Amino acid sequence: MKQLKLPIALMLVSAFSCLGSPAFAADLLSVYRDALAYDAQYASARATAEAGREKLPQGRSGLLPTLSLAATSTWNGSDTTVNRTAATTNNRFNSTGWTVTLSQPLFRWQNWVNYTQSELAVAQAEAQFGLARQDVIVRAAQAYFDVLLAQDALATAQAQKTAITEQLESAKRNFEVGTSTITDTHEAQARFDLTTAQELAAQNDLAAKRHALTAVTGKSDEGLKMLKSSSRIGRPEPDDMGKWVEMAEADSGSVKIFQALFEIASREVEKQRAGHLPTLDLVATRGNTETTDSFSIPGGTSGKSNTIGVQFAFPIFTGGVVMSKGREAVALQEKARADLDNARRTAALGVRQAFLGVTSGLAQVKAFEAALTSSQSALDSNKLGYEVGVRINIDVLNAQSQLFDTRQKLAKARVDTLTALLKLKAAAGNLSEADVQALNSLLE
Repeated sequence: MKQLKLPIALMLVSAFSCLGSPAFAADLLSVYRDALAYDAQYASARATAEAGREKLPQGRSGLLPTLSLAATSTWNGSDTTVNRTAATTNNRFNSTGWTVTLSQPLFRWQNWVNYTQSELAVAQAEAQFGLARQDVIVRAAQAYFDVLLAQDALATAQAQKTAITEQLESAKRNFEVGTSTITDTHEAQARFDLTTAQELAAQNDLAAKRHALTAVTGKSDEGLKMLKSSSRIGRPEPDDMGKWVEMAEADSGSVKIFQALFEIASREVEKQRAGHLPTLDLVATRGNTETTDSFSIPGGTSGKSNTIGVQFAFPIFTGGVVMSKGREAVALQEKARADLDNARRTAALGVRQAFLGVTSGLAQVKAFEAALTSSQSALDSNKLGYEVGVRINIDVLNAQSQLFDTRQKLAKARVDTLTALLKLKAAAGNLSEADVQALNSLLE
């Protein structure tokens, strides 16, 4: 009877649990927080948000008074010659003065509209920053799961290599005792060589994925927590694509950004039309002038002046620039309206794709779990058939490959489903650190 050792690789548990985690392995939450502190894209978005918040005090300044101080010091000199007597008079003196001017806008509609625009600009900056925060969650999670998948692929290749090695040794022993042909040995050897190449490719891919994670977090992973073999991925809540589309069209980060831009463009139309309106300012000044002793003014002079009043201005004709800028603002408003419509449609499409990705992923996970059980049963049957002589070596090798391939596809389906769930929440505009914590609870 042919002898076949039970391959060590068949003792693997379900997806991702084939690798042990170190005692102090990093988890998804710590990777996300490292990304917040290190990621260059997020740092750029944070600085952009800080700059955007300054739009509010800049816009408010147009409603507040301005106070200015001006000072002068002038040296004067003149030479006067009387032609009849040829006498020359030299007059040298210094004059100094200062003026303080206070101006308070009483009616400047452009300034008020500019202030409302600054509030919208801050809202746009905050929406942009919120979008960047959700993006760093997705990118950190994607990099994290990519490393897990690459580790699993390497472990699978190594386990498969171990199983094929045992199958190759068994084929050689059976050939030596005359219970099998040399074909079995050649088939096992060919499969062993192929798996060795796959192992090398998996090692390179794992190194690349680790570098990608380091680029996001600034730290090299010495070990990452794996997904629990018993973890179950729930369906999205609410389990209704239409409601997710409604949330995306109202709360998506990109929609909020373009909504703010549209409101700013609408205010710009109003501001440009206000170029035809008059302005009214309160102006108050206080000044002081002094001159030193001179030939014409013995002893010098000094004086103080105070003024207060209102200043009215009404534009009559400005060369047509106000009307031209008004037409330009209307055209840009239409552009902003179209951009907003496109943002809503894009958000709706993105959330539909992500929702289908989650539901399809859940179905695939269920199917691959069933396929894994079937593949294990098929391998056991082929092993038994090989031992009793009704199956050949290639049947066992194929069954082993199918089992390992199913394990790999199950692992990828689980990761793709979790990633799609994050993208679904991000597309709807409600992805937060709480979702990272919830996902983190699925790790061991």
